[in-house]
Amino acid sequence: MTTCVVVKKNGQIAIASDSLVTFGDTRLSHAYEVNNKIFQIGESYITLAGTAAHFPVMRKLLTAMGEECKLNSRDEVFDTFSKVHTILKDQYFLNTKEDEDDPYESSQITALVANPYGIFGVYSYREVFSFDRFWGIGSGRNFALGAMYAVYDKDVSAQHIAEVGIHAGVEFDKSSAMPLRIHSFEMKSPPSAPPGA
Repeated sequence: MTTCVVVKKNGQIAIASDSLVTFGDTRLSHAYEVNNKIFQIGESYITLAGTAAHFPVMRKLLTAMGEECKLNSRDEVFDTFSKVHTILKDQYFLNTKEDEDDPYESSQITALVANPYGIFGVYSYREVFSFDRFWGIGSGRNFALGAMYAVYDKDVSAQHIAEVGIHAGVEFDKSSAMPLRIHSFEMKSPPSAPPGA
């Protein structure tokens, strides 16, 4: 699968991923394709875990949403991914079934979103989390989480912590590999609502 992480510390945000794609037992490494698992929509960077089919679909879908793709707060991420779910079903033939006892239709997506206003996680039933420190997704996430926890309180940057997380995922997870991809930037204050909004 993958190792993807987001980190927030001292006014800085970082998002990072490994670059290995797998198809069952077959590995498609960086040597054969540039495998960039992070894409940009406006000020937001998004990475996904799960089937490789998600990447072209989500990149195209979110880009096509234009102004309706809002990702600057937990509520905006929820609203956007709720719209995404409908589009995935209607235009991309999403299979929404995971388990017999599912409380809601599944979007089959696990994603991390990072922008100057925060770091967010999105899960299959459109659960959205706004993280205060760091988080990870993918098959290497547990290794990444442990490594980032070990260094978070040291005198290091958000970018360094994200790099440590990816290195740990790549070291121990068979479905993650170098090179890592990373974006880091300074935080901003949330945009204020227009008068009367």
